[in-house]
Amino acid sequence: MVTRTALLGLTGLASLALTGHGGVPSPLEWGGGPLTVDALPRVVHVAHRGGALEVPENSMSGLMAAYERGTAQVLDVDTRMLRDGTVVVMHDATLNRTTYTGGRVRDLSLRDWRGVRLRPKDVLPGSWRAERPPTVAEVLDRFGGRIVLTLEAKDPESLGSLDRMIRARGLTRSVFVNSNDPEVARRAHRLGLLSQLWRSAAQMRTDRPERWVSFVDLLDVDHKARTIDLERAVRSGVPRVWAHTVITPAQRDRALALGCDGIITDAPGRLWGTSAAQRGARP
Repeated sequence: MVTRTALLGLTGLASLALTGHGGVPSPLEWGGGPLTVDALPRVVHVAHRGGALEVPENSMSGLMAAYERGTAQVLDVDTRMLRDGTVVVMHDATLNRTTYTGGRVRDLSLRDWRGVRLRPKDVLPGSWRAERPPTVAEVLDRFGGRIVLTLEAKDPESLGSLDRMIRARGLTRSVFVNSNDPEVARRAHRLGLLSQLWRSAAQMRTDRPERWVSFVDLLDVDHKARTIDLERAVRSGVPRVWAHTVITPAQRDRALALGCDGIITDAPGRLWGTSAAQRGARP
């Protein structure tokens, strides 16, 4: 079992048992069933890779901490596929940056993966132990239906596996499948999944997001984009427009002022500490 030591300097972390925020039962919508996107507040805060400036990115202990802290309504992770088809949680195509080993993720089997250990950054607040990075199935089993998730499909060929895992758990309205490729977003939509499309500031200069309204559920835009490009995204007709990757209150406030209704952040604890961050949240 993944173990985490006390996180120093951050409040609101009492227990890591997934009983829900504040020790109450895991949040479910009225009438039972899993928490879905319909329960999200007017302004959404997303813990990017679990909140990579506050916890070890894409780690189970980091995701658990972000969940328990309650400063984000959505948890975001990246996914990669192993050579045997297992879909795992990892941002990079190699292990070099975030683990104690190296090499390509794609070259590993599930048995190999179980021997990988994440290397927490020294600059993170608190004390963290090395741990095995999770599989996507483990993340879905731990958090699915308790909080909304976004899964970025770094390997587009994993889309079928993601679909089967999400559908088998009854989470088609609880999980966004993210990609930078509009065609992958279109495929996700055709499968009946919630599609998320992220775009860089450079891409947004020539994007025409109104063309994606029929198959994109969430447009994930770069907060560094020009004002005209952010406004075009907000006016596109796509139901949700969230800005990434925000780390300061000024960046957040600009994105919200331009009409974005979600913030994707590496520092959810930092941003949640102000009234501006909380104004869209439900009690």
